[in-house]
Amino acid sequence: MGAPAAGQSLYDESSWRPLTGDNKAFRAGDVLTVQVFENSSAVTSADTGTRRNNSLQAELAHGPRTVAQTSLGVGGDFEGGGRTQRASRLLTTVTVVVQEVLPNGQLRIAGDQVLTVNEELQRVTLEGVVRAVDIGHGNVVQSTRIADARITYVGEGDLSERQRRAWWRRLFDAVGF
Repeated sequence: MGAPAAGQSLYDESSWRPLTGDNKAFRAGDVLTVQVFENSSAVTSADTGTRRNNSLQAELAHGPRTVAQTSLGVGGDFEGGGRTQRASRLLTTVTVVVQEVLPNGQLRIAGDQVLTVNEELQRVTLEGVVRAVDIGHGNVVQSTRIADARITYVGEGDLSERQRRAWWRRLFDAVGF
């Protein structure tokens, strides 16, 4: 006798899509394009002023004449202020991979893009959670629709290194010089 016959399906249910289905990411391993449009700005200012004046006087008298007289005066003024202003803007497109489909149907995504321009390495790393309904036409989602988004943009090379403060300047700042 021969081996028993076994039936197999004509398609793999884990990867099959209906003919009328869209091409949106919906399972682990699918790719998704993220358009990163991030603008941020912050302004902080503070003004401080303090003044203090103390005085102490003492007099020692013996009869009608003054034997000893002394006085002590202490005063201090402090004026301080500061202003911090920062603005940043990041515009890029990054293709990420669906890492996991969460029990509620949301997609945990992660990916990075590395680009070298004029010997400067530029790296964009992105991760977060996306609702399937936020994935638009062309399998694209906006970065503003990503929950728990972590977007990191880092440059490495001579230009980036020159923009960092010198170690001795950071030391002096920490000590208060």
